[in-house]
This record gives sequence, structure tokens and C-alpha cells, in this order.
Amino acid sequence: MERIVMLRNQVPDEDEEKLSELLETAKSIIFARRFPFGSTLTDVEPMYRNLQVRIAVDLYNKQGAEGETSHSENGVNRTYQSSWVSEDLLKEIVPKAGIL
Repeated sequence: MERIVMLRNQVPDEDEEKLSELLETAKSIIFARRFPFGSTLTDVEPMYRNLQVRIAVDLYNKQGAEGETSHSENGVNRTYQSSWVSEDLLKEIVPKAGIL
């Protein structure tokens, strides 16, 4: 939780709502990958809180460049692994399912 507070302290006030949206989106992404058959949890498990922030940062950094796979301008090169969330981040989520 302190990482989220630290992240919020670094973001201008006008971006506070956007940050909240990105954190909620990151939570949904983690839940969808972690619990593919649904979950009753309302908060991210402690071991995934850092990942939630990193996914939110990944989404924030890709704003306006969704779907970009390559970009080069003035010596700056950008290539994204995914137009949504980097696959490297998604690989950190271990799916969990129960037995009926």
C-alpha cells in the first residue's frame, strides 16, 4: 500500500483520477489472469500489489501510443511487446483455480 501512496505523491493532482483508474484497471487485469473462472476477492493479494503498480505505470506510459510496435524519432526508439500490457508483467501472475 505504501508504494501506491508513494506513486500518488509523485503524480500531479490533475492526474489523480487517471491514476485511480489505472490502478483499478491493473487490479482487473491481475484478477482476470489470476482467477480465470472468477473470484470473490475485492483487493489484490499482497504478493501482487507491487505488480499492480507496475502494470498501472506500464499502462500510463503507453497512453497515446496504444498498439505501437515500433517508433523511432530523433535517436529515440520505442517498441512495445504488447499494445495492452507487457507480456513480461503478465507472466508474473500465477493462475489459480479450484476443484468442483
